[in-house]
Amino acid sequence: MSTELLQNHVAGRWQAGTGAGTPLVDPVLGTELVRVDATGLDLPAAFAFARQTGGAALRALSYRERAGLLAAIVKVLQANRDAYYDIATANSGTVKNDSAVDIDGGIFTLGQYAKWGESLGDAHALKDGEPVRLGREPLFQSQHVQVPVQGVALFINAFNFPAWGLWEKAAPALLSGVPVIVKPATATAWLTQRMVRDVIDAGVLPPGALSIVCGSSAGLMDALTPFDLVSFTGSADTAALIRGHAAVARHSVRANIEADSLNSALLLPGATPGDAAFELLVKEVVREMTVKSGQKCTAIRRVLVPEALYGPVAEAVSARLAKVSVGNPRNESVRMGSLVSREQLASVQQGLQQLQAAAEVLHDGRRAALVDCDPDVAACIGPVLLGARDADAATVVHDVEVFGPVATLLPYRDLPHALALAARGWGSLVASVYGSDPAEIGRAALALAASHGRVHAVTPEVAQAHTGHGNVMPMSLHGGPGRAGGGAELGGLRALDFYHRRAAVQASPAVLDALGV
Repeated sequence: MSTELLQNHVAGRWQAGTGAGTPLVDPVLGTELVRVDATGLDLPAAFAFARQTGGAALRALSYRERAGLLAAIVKVLQANRDAYYDIATANSGTVKNDSAVDIDGGIFTLGQYAKWGESLGDAHALKDGEPVRLGREPLFQSQHVQVPVQGVALFINAFNFPAWGLWEKAAPALLSGVPVIVKPATATAWLTQRMVRDVIDAGVLPPGALSIVCGSSAGLMDALTPFDLVSFTGSADTAALIRGHAAVARHSVRANIEADSLNSALLLPGATPGDAAFELLVKEVVREMTVKSGQKCTAIRRVLVPEALYGPVAEAVSARLAKVSVGNPRNESVRMGSLVSREQLASVQQGLQQLQAAAEVLHDGRRAALVDCDPDVAACIGPVLLGARDADAATVVHDVEVFGPVATLLPYRDLPHALALAARGWGSLVASVYGSDPAEIGRAALALAASHGRVHAVTPEVAQAHTGHGNVMPMSLHGGPGRAGGGAELGGLRALDFYHRRAAVQASPAVLDALGV
């Protein structure tokens, strides 16, 4: 019996591709689940429908009314949560807590933007600063405004967050009045498609406001026009192709990129084995290595510690990792599930070989038995902690990101040396810093801010309150410079900047008052 071919939703209707489709596979059991295909879709017509029909309908609403649409989406998704968890287990191989990071994280983000959108009221454009005189007399002034982009937002998303990856982008886009076309990563597209299907079938959005293309991304960039937007999450190699595409390079389509990131965790000088800062770092390193099997763009990849603590930290982290059970997420004893595919498993194994050329193995979870699954079929791998005693010479550790449960311990001589090592990532999404002296942490945080999108500072008093090194909260910026892509998402209502155009209106005070912003 053939598996279901998931449909695409474009031009206001559900459409199946004309090809046989690409199978999506259970990464633990190896069984085929569903297929996806976008062959034969009229993409230019799909984009035009989203722009003209979806965009016009959204822009006719105020920010407050569009916030109400987000609140309605939240209700639809909450009503179907159990189905989403089942799909995540089958298609992503995640344990329940890891599925929650994706599913509930996406719903929470939508809810936040629904609340924030209420505060924007009944306006249809945003005021940007106060009016400024253009001459000696106040008869002619300049007022900057932000108006919604009159195009479509194309999301080309990564495999690791099929739920949150959609909604963290769609929430500010829809609130801004910009229609969305999402292209989820093929390997885990089922969850994204099901969520979009539920929202479309519930009729809570205007036709054309939300579309989905499952399968190949061929032709998507070609369908973009100058007032459209593209937001990409994935590898730096694919990001380079997007930046080089004529839509971006020639026609100035606005692009937001989130690419590779070698994030760091830094234990400040003065810590001692077993003290509060030491234990907080150890706990967070283990959590970030194992949540979603290390398949997070914000996961800790490099652990920077004082030279004297290299051995104690290695022992403490290894002891905790040894207790992590890996295998079938359907087994309640399993703490860490699988990677999303055998292809990703092969990529992690290849990356480990590269890192081991410059690092020693401190803990090898690959030797532990898997729980309730066949190692020849499942895409499972235990956590691996590496260490490089000469952090300066271990260039590959600062250049290669292994997208799995892998981190490398690196000793530093003093704080300036640690900060320099963190910067060797050439731009990262997040760094976390652990210590007990607020002033020292503050200085380190500002220094790290130059090469990171977010700095997560952890002192003993926030041990139970901090949100986690790798947990992306909608209130804070998500993005990073350099290698991390140079993009910016979230950060509260700052996320709306990407979906608006700034313009200066030069006029009399009476005309400026009539703008309604």
